[in-house]
Amino acid sequence: MEDVHIIGLYWARDEGAIPASDEKYGGLCRALSRNILGSPEDAEECVNDTWHRAWNAIPPQRPQSLRAYFAALARNLSLDRWRERRAEKRGGGLEVLLSELEDCVPAADNVERAVETGELARAIDRWLDGLTPADRTAFLRRYWYGQRVDEVARQAGCVPNTMTKRLGRLREGLRRALEQEGISV
Repeated sequence: MEDVHIIGLYWARDEGAIPASDEKYGGLCRALSRNILGSPEDAEECVNDTWHRAWNAIPPQRPQSLRAYFAALARNLSLDRWRERRAEKRGGGLEVLLSELEDCVPAADNVERAVETGELARAIDRWLDGLTPADRTAFLRRYWYGQRVDEVARQAGCVPNTMTKRLGRLREGLRRALEQEGISV
């Protein structure tokens, strides 16, 4: 089913919007959530919450890209659930992923300031636009979708050690690009 039709179902308050969304984007949302949470059960709950959140937001919102909209909802809900679990007990795979990025993104107080102005997001978008498609894909799979390094490497047709080094170079490139843009890291 086309995205325009699915959005039309939401606007018409037709409950068929939920199964149509799940049929087209459920796999993406489940994989993204599972990568962050590491639990199929928690991932399923986050995906259900994604459809609930979309139902409450559309209308009045009319997303330009349902894929991006649902992925962002699922990712944010999964990160919220991960933070809740982390507060209860320390640990988890996402900490490794976040620690990899801590040397190339601004400190928390600078992030808030930069995000408020949109400066950080625009700088990262410009940096991503300058990457080769393969590097952009690898970076996003690891740091947006939360895939394990061995999964990213397999999809790129290389060994995990090579991908680890490649991701390290990409993080360093991001750090340098942000510094050149005047965003203190």
